[in-house]
Amino acid sequence: MLKKYLSFTVLALFILLSFSCDEVAPVLNPGGGGPIDDVPVEDQMRQVLIEEFTGVRCVNCPAGSEAIEVLLNSYGQQLVAVSIHAGFFAQPYPESDSELESPISSSLLSLLEEPLGYPTAVINRKHFSAEEGRQIPQSTWPGYIAQELAGDPEVKIDIIPTYNDVTRELAVDVDLYVEETVTAEDIRLTLFITESNIEDPQLTPAGVDTFYIHKHTLRDAITAFDGNTLSEAFTAGSVVSRSYTSTLPSLWNANECHIVAFVHQGGTTLDVIQAHQVDVVE
Repeated sequence: MLKKYLSFTVLALFILLSFSCDEVAPVLNPGGGGPIDDVPVEDQMRQVLIEEFTGVRCVNCPAGSEAIEVLLNSYGQQLVAVSIHAGFFAQPYPESDSELESPISSSLLSLLEEPLGYPTAVINRKHFSAEEGRQIPQSTWPGYIAQELAGDPEVKIDIIPTYNDVTRELAVDVDLYVEETVTAEDIRLTLFITESNIEDPQLTPAGVDTFYIHKHTLRDAITAFDGNTLSEAFTAGSVVSRSYTSTLPSLWNANECHIVAFVHQGGTTLDVIQAHQVDVVE
């Protein structure tokens, strides 16, 4: 009897373990990596801006770009990435087809401070107390992003683009839904246009890769580079709206372009309150 009981117990454990091996780990972000399948504005969560400073002659920068892709796959729409080609390393190669350094890159580099090394990025434009400046190294990005994602958004951003494929004119309506009263004296709105999947040379540890794919590349700003001042009071329940127009240059692939909007403080603080991104062509 004891032998029968032991046999049954072993069989039951084997069946249980067999089924447990088929368990699928939960998917943290089924729509990760970009603005595809955008959630309704009422369901929008806290979204963080990461601005990576890079250049085609920066041998260490591809590692930072790869790290950002990993973070985007983890956080999806809660992380908005912008790659800014600026400084000495941004000088194009003779065989470059595209000018990746935007007209406002130098101004942003001055605004957000010179990097101490590469890879480097600025997260929500904050100067974290443990860091020397706003520019922080790759190893610190995940921790600060997680820290900034904590809590609910004070402002939710809705971006409605209308693009004319013939004239290449882009109209952008932006609605800011204030969830919690924001008391900062200088509140601004910045709109960037970025482009992904640009094939152009890039220096890597293995040499110059002439088929390198650049992503989230800053093309230009629709607003002032440091944002347009919003004069309205940001009291809970209010809605602040703005409309803009821009014409995309012929060299930009509209199907790979995105609109990045973020509400932030001006002056010397610069902290980002909320960021959001949508495709130019929906």
